[in-house]
Order: sequence, then structure tokens, then C-alpha cells
Amino acid sequence: MRALGVEGAWLLEPAVFPDERGSFHEWYRGEEFRAATGQELPLAQANSSLSRRGVLRGVHFADVPPGQAKYVTCARGAVLDVVVDLRVGSPGFGRWEAVRLDDVTHRALYLAEGLGHAFLALADDTVVVYLCSTGYAPEREHGVHPLDPELGIAWPADVPPVLSPKDDAAPSLAQARASGLLPSYDACRARYRELRGLTGRR
Repeated sequence: MRALGVEGAWLLEPAVFPDERGSFHEWYRGEEFRAATGQELPLAQANSSLSRRGVLRGVHFADVPPGQAKYVTCARGAVLDVVVDLRVGSPGFGRWEAVRLDDVTHRALYLAEGLGHAFLALADDTVVVYLCSTGYAPEREHGVHPLDPELGIAWPADVPPVLSPKDDAAPSLAQARASGLLPSYDACRARYRELRGLTGRR
């Protein structure tokens, strides 16, 4: 796994072994994950979404603590997957990074608690699967509008976005910050230390 430009996000680029039957790859390896992040990956829930081309989901995040870390891959089709630093007080606040996840490279993305997550389906019948460190709790889950000009995410111009009513009604980054909705960098760092302490890592 390699660290991305947003602190707390890592990308796995697995070896893929094709043959006449298809292909095989390991999309998660505990030892490699622990070496990169210094912690275990707690698993409380596994999700799968099916999207047609143009569906834009996010930017989603959860209250910290406990937050919700995600480990994401694209099982079919392709997405532009985006991680956003929403942690107030972070040196990288407002920074985002986009990676392509698809069913050819089989890359996987991990994002820690406090980071925002969004993706745009680049093909019909795209399937995204992701592991979550905490279960669904609607009262703790929030969003920032993915088309907010302040964020300036460079979504592909040739793929008209389709948003859910909830995501389309999400506040801007400035509105979310002013309302106290965003997680603090200090709270996130405390959560990371707590999780690393569970494995004896500092």
C-alpha cells in the first residue's frame, strides 16, 4: 500500500494473476494493511452499491468519534473515487485526491475516520464494494455537496452527474464548517492513536 496526498488515505495496487479461466488477486492483506497504517482494520459492516454511468455518490463522512473508516474497491465497471480532507484544523483541510478504481487493475482505497468519500460511476452496472469500520448510524452520518466550487473536485466533464436528493441538498464545505458539522483534526488524531494503541503501535 502507498500513502496518497491526503493524510490518512492509502491505495492498494494488487498483483493480478490472469489465466484462461479469468483472474485472481488479493484485494486485502492484513499484514500489508497493518504495516502501512499501524493498525488493524476493524470490520463492522460490508456494503455494495450498483450504479449506472454518471451516478455520483458523496461526499459522505461520519462524526468522530467513532467515525467510519472505509476500504473500497470496484468489483465491476469503473469509478473515479475521491477522498477529501474534511478535518477542521488539518494542514490539508479541503484537499482532495482522485483515483480510478476499476475491474481491470482491481485497486483498493482505504480512507481513515474523518475523511470524506465520494465516487462517480464511469460505466453502467458499476459495482462498488466497501468494508466499514463502524455500522450504519444515520444520526452520525453527513455529507458535503460534491459539486461545491470551493472543493473544486475535477469530475469528468463528459459524464453528467446524477445525484440523490439527499446528496444534492448537502451543504457546501463552508456551510458545513460554519454549522460545526465537520470533524476536528484533533478528534481524528486522538481516534487514530486509540486505534493504533489496540495493536500496540504508535
